[in-house]
Amino acid sequence: MSSVVVTGASSGIGEAIARRFLADGWDVLTGSRSEPALKDSGWLRTDVADPAQADALVAAAVQQFGQLDVVVNNAGVQVEKTIADTTDEEFDHVIDTNVRGVFNMCRAAVRQMTGQMAGQRSGSEARRPRGGVIINIASIAATHADAGMAVYNASKSAVEALTRAIAVDHGHQGVRCVAVSPGWIATALADAVFDLQSDPAAARAEAIGRHPVGRLGTPDDVAEVVAWLAGPAASFISGSVFTVDGGLTAQSPIGG
Repeated sequence: MSSVVVTGASSGIGEAIARRFLADGWDVLTGSRSEPALKDSGWLRTDVADPAQADALVAAAVQQFGQLDVVVNNAGVQVEKTIADTTDEEFDHVIDTNVRGVFNMCRAAVRQMTGQMAGQRSGSEARRPRGGVIINIASIAATHADAGMAVYNASKSAVEALTRAIAVDHGHQGVRCVAVSPGWIATALADAVFDLQSDPAAARAEAIGRHPVGRLGTPDDVAEVVAWLAGPAASFISGSVFTVDGGLTAQSPIGG
């Protein structure tokens, strides 16, 4: 059985990802600051911005499951402000979770996964293939800025850049690293943006109308892609960013 750690799995996309791995028969350990509603997996209270807690989450997975095959870095926060209105404290809050937190988890995962690869035996004593996969949840905001979300946009660009760096530096050590960049997914984070508008219902309807597929995404849409990237069918994919946005960013901004 394969093992996975999912951060930020207390709700939304992270919860859907954890549920999908459970349905596929994986050993699952989640880490978040608040206790998840999901009760079928293990959980460790974790603030990924703290490197010691990130290290502890990875260590707990190895202790429980014997090895760590996949880490999904989903924990994230947002502040709905322009750069002019963003305080130092708000900047630190977003960067600490979205960038430092991903860095902390990736560093812990790489150290564990490369150690697994180095310890692999050959011949008749060979164990199942080791190394591992890191899947970072970024956002289309990394390349297409959402208005009034300055620091969030910047943080997700950093996640995509870090993903490429890890893939280049550690691919020869058996570590694949990819990113998934969701668009407008029907979660509490999307609701927070709509709620900033004078007419939230109209804002939601307009957003839906901009999607060629005619709807917002669901957490399960993202979970499907993550599950595939974690599996053997994606073994030659590393350093890539997969956009999951219903065609939103594929279209020309003129016309339609």
